[in-house]
Amino acid sequence: MNQDTICAISSPPGSGGIALIRLSGPTAIAFADKLFVPGKNGCPVSEQASHSCQYGQLMDEDTEKVLDYVLLSIFRGPNSFTGEDTVEFSCHGSLYIQQRLIQLLIQLGCRQAGPGEFTQRAFLNGKLDLSQAEAVADLIAASSSSANQLALKQLRGGFSKDLAQLREQLLHFVTLIELELDFSEEDLTFASREELKKLAAQLESKLSTLCESFRLGNAIKNGIPVAIVGETNAGKSTLLNKLLNEDKAIVSDIHGTTRDSIEDLVSIKGLSFRFIDTAGLRKTKDQIESLGIERTYQKIEQASIILWLIDSTQLTEHIEWMADRIVPRSQGKKLLLVFNKIDKIVGEELSVLENLFAHISGDRIHISAKFGNNLESLKSKLTELANLPEFDKTDTIVSNLRHFEALSAGLESIKRVQEGLLQNLSGDFIAQDIRECMYNLGLITGQISNDEVLGQIFSRFCIGK
Repeated sequence: MNQDTICAISSPPGSGGIALIRLSGPTAIAFADKLFVPGKNGCPVSEQASHSCQYGQLMDEDTEKVLDYVLLSIFRGPNSFTGEDTVEFSCHGSLYIQQRLIQLLIQLGCRQAGPGEFTQRAFLNGKLDLSQAEAVADLIAASSSSANQLALKQLRGGFSKDLAQLREQLLHFVTLIELELDFSEEDLTFASREELKKLAAQLESKLSTLCESFRLGNAIKNGIPVAIVGETNAGKSTLLNKLLNEDKAIVSDIHGTTRDSIEDLVSIKGLSFRFIDTAGLRKTKDQIESLGIERTYQKIEQASIILWLIDSTQLTEHIEWMADRIVPRSQGKKLLLVFNKIDKIVGEELSVLENLFAHISGDRIHISAKFGNNLESLKSKLTELANLPEFDKTDTIVSNLRHFEALSAGLESIKRVQEGLLQNLSGDFIAQDIRECMYNLGLITGQISNDEVLGQIFSRFCIGK
């Protein structure tokens, strides 16, 4: 399949000012030459210098008429993203022009690219390792400054270099141990057990640090889950809309309007928070509403931060009933009591209400979701409660679940190496555990891979990337 020339629309779907159509493969330049007529002082695509751009006409071969006026960029292999000859047409964003250009390229012999196939070719041609290829998808999906910087660092190859050094150290020792096995009758020792103990301790420390960084990396990449819970009509949907700055959730005076959870990401001070508006908690016989309330309990258990939104205008009789359902599920999480609608009450009433909640531990804050009062203070409190571990900018942070699982398996292998050294096990057992650690580290960068793993990874990419 790598001998095919592939094409795809690489800009977002739909019409717009500009669209980008990309083709890559051995005949990309020849196909482009048949459709492109250079402008004044231009040259045929076959004569165009690599990493250059020229203006010209895009011709419809069937009608022999001009389809559009475009810019054509050329990147000759192996010095291109895919490692192959690559051509990009920047045309006007008309849906007709985009689809017609793809049709013309397919008529010439192009094949429409699959999801992530351009990046997959970059991996197969040695332009990126597998962790860098995954960073491309993370960079596209980044919704905050932190996620953007994390993806860029991985794309630059810092994580790959760390893993390469670890594998190189392991390879050195496993080679010496296996050499000992070849000379077992002579009882020779090539690999110093003391040096191997020191290396195993260093590797355990390094892999443990990488595994621990996943909590931070996962939060940066996927957003810190924050469940907004409380009684019906406490203002949960209003608060969500205010945080998102859009009317995402339906707001109504009718109790039980929210029947299901609604989620969306918000970037606050460089961190992504995934806010979850939940069905209001109350006693009900409505079957659908009951299902929504059950989902609320599930979201509380999944969240890292619980915002218990309280209607300050209602001295509710259900405080203990609510507390019994929220507080136990908030164990090990951050619970924030948010007193809403403070624009409607006076200080004495708020004091009385707070006293009713005095026995419930958790931070407190007063807001008006409707008018946005103290919303910035709420955001600051959320970043404080996130309490993510601090890492130096030079540290490697793991954000990919696949990487975390491979590192965890590698860590277990290194622990077995340490146990084997303490028990003076024979070299073949120790070598096997070292090999397993190397195998798991190799899975991350793609030094060890299979078609099934590659298919799962690149199927999550968008077409045209």
